[in-house]
Amino acid sequence: MGELRKVKRILIVDDNEFFAKVIKSELLNHGYEVDIVYNGEQALDFLKHTQVDLILLDIIMPIKDGFETMEEIKKNELTKNISVVFFSNLGQAEDIQKAMNMGAQSYIVKKDFSLKEVMDNIETHIRKSDSL
Repeated sequence: MGELRKVKRILIVDDNEFFAKVIKSELLNHGYEVDIVYNGEQALDFLKHTQVDLILLDIIMPIKDGFETMEEIKKNELTKNISVVFFSNLGQAEDIQKAMNMGAQSYIVKKDFSLKEVMDNIETHIRKSDSL
């Protein structure tokens, strides 16, 4: 008998409800559990009581932006090892470099993305975290 694979849980943090639901639908079709919150503060509250395997994190959001949220995630012992993929409209080299310096696994520019790219990216990081 094959090994039982634990369903992976992904948190989408994005204030664009339509966009978040499109990504959620694709992730559900690939067998993931998916939750959506709409700003960084909601994400940090959510992470206090729910374990996730990967976070898709937008940068430009109300209340607490993605960079501030990432800072808090990396400071917290319980969340610092969660894989984070930034997913933003900001495509400048300095934004991408800042995200990577903060510990992001990767960075996808929304205006250039394809659902296949998002899924490939997520699958890669989930596999990496499984092998740790």
